[in-house]
Amino acid sequence: MDIFLEFWKTTGFSAMTLGNAIMIVIGIAFITLAIKKDYEPLLLVPIGMGAVVGNIPVVQGMSMSVYDVHTWNFSDGEIGYVPGSVLSYIYFGVSWGLFPPLIFLGIGAMTDFSTMLSNPKLVLLGAAAQVGVFLTFLGAIYLGFTLKEAGAIGIIGGADGPTAIFLSSKLAPDLLGAIAIAAYSYMALVPVIQPPVMRLLTTRKERLIRMKPPRNVSKREKMFFPVAAFLIATLIAPGAIVLLGMLFFGNLLKESLVTERLANTARTAMIDVVTILLGFSVGASTQADTFLRPQSLLIFGLGALSFVVATAGGVLFAKFMNLFLTEKINPLVGAAGVSAVPDSARVVQMVGQQEDPHNFLLMHAMAPNVAGVIGSAIAAGVLWAVLP
Repeated sequence: MDIFLEFWKTTGFSAMTLGNAIMIVIGIAFITLAIKKDYEPLLLVPIGMGAVVGNIPVVQGMSMSVYDVHTWNFSDGEIGYVPGSVLSYIYFGVSWGLFPPLIFLGIGAMTDFSTMLSNPKLVLLGAAAQVGVFLTFLGAIYLGFTLKEAGAIGIIGGADGPTAIFLSSKLAPDLLGAIAIAAYSYMALVPVIQPPVMRLLTTRKERLIRMKPPRNVSKREKMFFPVAAFLIATLIAPGAIVLLGMLFFGNLLKESLVTERLANTARTAMIDVVTILLGFSVGASTQADTFLRPQSLLIFGLGALSFVVATAGGVLFAKFMNLFLTEKINPLVGAAGVSAVPDSARVVQMVGQQEDPHNFLLMHAMAPNVAGVIGSAIAAGVLWAVLP
């Protein structure tokens, strides 16, 4: 019996808390949503499995958590090194903001900015959608978060997981797990959150608007764009140098036509590896004792609000632009100003075709969609620069 009791103490069952069990159920729910509903499976499966792994209790003294980082100690006149856990070294890429720029490199290598270049005025919709970031920032301050925490929470409205992780690692590392989970969860729920807002703010007549096909963009324009856009954007917001530098570097690899092998690696193998490591380690960081706090619930609530406001901001600004344009914009396209690429553009196409099956809005929606990626990175750079 004594042997059994000693064995029992070494199992995860003996130390399992209600919080651990809740987080394991949440992790399994993420995996189920990914498999059954096809909600961002490339993200939710790693995050869900990470949440399950991170909430298995371990024997005291065993270094297993993402938070068991390496340390140095001084004893008997000698300096000793205590290694961290394996998970802590993987999580290093998250906590130090290493993974998000690598994700941006891959995104740049797979993104075609042609639709944005062919109709530059649609960039304004990507900028308008960033209103969600700054209104949520104000809301977080009102709820008692510090300025830095509010800035990190507000960026959830950009609907860009890597940007949210990057800014959180700089401004509010303690909230990183909750913000990352909120950002990626809402990215996965784009098909659920956006359509009701889009329908509420538009009339059927507006949803039936057909837009002129985009013009062809020359190869020279595509090659020139990443360098010019980087210079302009980062001179406005130097804090976005890392994210935008990698984004436009990846796009230059694609459009230069002489580094196809590098571009192909960036948009396939490399981004896949980084996505696996990022998603799994973020999930593993959601240990119940650090994640299940009132702050996390507030962050989830503010994140949902920011996503709704960002969607509404893009749609309403498109309606505002139509007051001055002869060639009208379908206001649904404004919803793609949030930077959940390419899901929000697909949602625009879906909602538009529910009214008119022969109206193709996808290419038009990609313009504010990629502009939203740039806009959220600039917003993150501005917040990082101005918050003390």
